[in-house]
Amino acid sequence: MPNAIVWFRNDLRLADNPALHAALDSGFTPICVYIHAPGEEGQWAPGAASGAWRHRSLLALDADLRSRGSRLLLRHGPSRQALQSLLSESSAEAVFWNRKYEPATQPRDAEIKRTLAKQGVQVESFNGSLLFEPWSLATRQGGPYKVFTPFWRNALGQWPTRPLTGSPASMPAVPANLASADIGTMGLSPSRAWDQGFWESWQPGEAGAHDALEVFIEGALRGYRSDRDRPDRVGTSLMSPHLHFGEIAPWRIAAGLEQSRAVANAADRDAYLRELGWREFAYHLLHHFPETTTRNLDPRFDGFDWATTDAAQLRAWRQGRTGVPIVDAGMRELWHTGYMHNRVRMLVASWLTKHMRQHWMHGARWFWDTLVDADLANNTLGWQWVAGTGADASPYFRVFNPVTQAQKFDPDAGYITRWVPELAPLPVAARFAPWLHADLAKRLAPSYPHAPLVDLAQGRDAALAAYRRSAPAAPR
Repeated sequence: MPNAIVWFRNDLRLADNPALHAALDSGFTPICVYIHAPGEEGQWAPGAASGAWRHRSLLALDADLRSRGSRLLLRHGPSRQALQSLLSESSAEAVFWNRKYEPATQPRDAEIKRTLAKQGVQVESFNGSLLFEPWSLATRQGGPYKVFTPFWRNALGQWPTRPLTGSPASMPAVPANLASADIGTMGLSPSRAWDQGFWESWQPGEAGAHDALEVFIEGALRGYRSDRDRPDRVGTSLMSPHLHFGEIAPWRIAAGLEQSRAVANAADRDAYLRELGWREFAYHLLHHFPETTTRNLDPRFDGFDWATTDAAQLRAWRQGRTGVPIVDAGMRELWHTGYMHNRVRMLVASWLTKHMRQHWMHGARWFWDTLVDADLANNTLGWQWVAGTGADASPYFRVFNPVTQAQKFDPDAGYITRWVPELAPLPVAARFAPWLHADLAKRLAPSYPHAPLVDLAQGRDAALAAYRRSAPAAPR
């Protein structure tokens, strides 16, 4: 059988993998390779938490391949040179991969495809990560969407039917002469085990992704529409890192939802499908507005009066020492687990960009380094949405009150108490805003900040004043 290289990237699975199945269906022996080239990601080389996940996911992928008679080759970049070398070593006739959509990787992949094609190599790429490719949906005027609802309405009207393809039962052996780098040389796993707490909650790899989907459909999907905003409950799918690393295809998740009629109602299924839609929308925006990873989509905010960068305040925010319990709980959950509940992500982002009035890029960079599900499209959309600077954004003058939000979505302070245990001696009512119970808090929770970094009312007023000074369409 002739050989073909299958270049794995953020598609670390065997089932529903278009590139892999194209190679097999064409009669090739797949030479499966992962190339480590973080410098080719431009300004957004993957962060530390992402690297820790990828390390384990690559090991899982290699184990899955070996159980089928194959193996995963690891090579160091640059990517084009690594592919050229492997083509020469293996006498491969073709290269297959699934597309990436980040601003730095799209032109790189296009250049590699042109170069290899000129050399007579068969080169094919596929959609392995989205329900809709970013350019496949357009407004009636032919332009990109900036508002989610019409985007999603169009998407639902053009829903794709994609068959599910299982993992191959067996695969041809990779030639023994093809060397693989040691995964330890890639520097993905931390030398100090600061990620130890991550793995209490996560199982990277394709098997972990399928298990997580099954657990979600049989559990939290029932009641998802109402419980997804409750950080004190297991009310979400926890699928985001599996989706980011391509350990499961979104169309397999959609198929699982469709088959869940016996355990969940239509409202819960539709609510979760809509969340997949936001992921699609994020990639649509990233493709059409690639500059938004560092620049406001809404140019009105280019002259916004952000506060002077305050290193001490930023450090307190990162460490979960702002004095606002729900914010601190979220930041500590992030540090310990590599994850943060989505409702809490909005609250900590609002606190940073509104009350502290620090630029959203400070938060985007921190999330990029500390989240195991750090995804450039979603990270960009999320931060610009909360900051009010992006597409379909929450208006800047909408400022979350972290106390009332905590009382609404964490009514028994269970989430706060788990991640800010020094507040446990306080009565539940005092755990939402301990500064309003100053004497009690100083006596029962002396190690917790006695007041928020920023007074809630003063921070809100300052944010609105800055908006009125800077935005031409400020509310009257």
